[in-house]
Amino acid sequence: MSGGRIELVSLIKRFAEVAAVDDIDVTISSGEFFSLLGPSGCGKTTTLRLIAGFEQPTAGRILLDDVDVSGMPAHKRNVNTVFQSYALFPFLNVFDNVAFGLRNRRVDKKETARRVGEALDLVHLGSFAKRRPGQLSGGQQQRVALARALVLQPAVLLLDEPLGALDAKLRRSLKVELKALQEEVGITFLYVTHDQEEALTMSDRLAVMRDGKIVQMGGPHHLYEEPADTYVADFLGVSNLMEIDVVSRGPGSVCQVKLGESVLQVEHGGEGVPDRAHAVIRPERVRVETFGSDGPNRVPAMVERLVYLGSSTQVILRLAPGMELQALMQNDGTQGELSQGTPVHVFLAPDALRVLAGGGQVADLSESGADQEAEQALKAS
Repeated sequence: MSGGRIELVSLIKRFAEVAAVDDIDVTISSGEFFSLLGPSGCGKTTTLRLIAGFEQPTAGRILLDDVDVSGMPAHKRNVNTVFQSYALFPFLNVFDNVAFGLRNRRVDKKETARRVGEALDLVHLGSFAKRRPGQLSGGQQQRVALARALVLQPAVLLLDEPLGALDAKLRRSLKVELKALQEEVGITFLYVTHDQEEALTMSDRLAVMRDGKIVQMGGPHHLYEEPADTYVADFLGVSNLMEIDVVSRGPGSVCQVKLGESVLQVEHGGEGVPDRAHAVIRPERVRVETFGSDGPNRVPAMVERLVYLGSSTQVILRLAPGMELQALMQNDGTQGELSQGTPVHVFLAPDALRVLAGGGQVADLSESGADQEAEQALKAS
């Protein structure tokens, strides 16, 4: 299906004095899987509700396929929404739940039967048409909600944490299915989540939000490997953030930093950062070596704790300068035996280290934030 291009232009939504969405500009291409990622209260759900038409913007424009829909009621926008609570009608069977919107639009019976059948086949529930929601698993109910949204052939499908109510194993399998489904139907998916793994797994692009603003936007690999600041680095996956001093700068973004008494070479991020900053390295890039290993970018440490994760082991280390560091070691039989209290050296590869300005606060995963403050202000007004 063609169409589905979304453009948000200087979009603002205020509840009383609180800006839940604070002057954001985003263009989402037709057929793209785009995610809004951030902790509770960052403004991502309010942004989705503005696009759906459930909220009206305070300022700015919402364009769908170059048509300004900012003041258009929700039922006239060619979008559909899937929520975390699937809101299926318990007294209707699967077929009738999916057909509900078509019947409201007075689509004839033959066309309704054809489109419902195609939608159920798309989500692999063709043989479940006569069952009621109470006879389905959580994952099957989620598929019915998707079929009900897709049967109306929207240009954009908005998904507000649709996997949030499912167990971890089911969520992992449905992430793959959801991305495959999006590629098959070819429509624009706008996905709202606080789950970093979901966003990294499914998205063509994603935007990390904080306090109603977009902090960084780009492809999953770009944001994971090149976070803009400590907030993005800390929120998007597991990061080791270490306070360092920049002692010299080379060409481009190469620099030398001091971590305690150790001087480290860094290949990324040294350009334009203050002398006092943060270095970040992902746990999978930390290499644990035998104590006494020679060579640059090696820091003495001690093993504090080992956490067995099945395919890998999480190693919690205490560096000589005092800070904690995490390493992730694959259980492939090549690693030596480690135990609590073992002295080691850790190798922090120059190409795996990145220097970030210290101004970006780390992610706050609490329930406070712009959306919650906005809700409170709305109730008080």
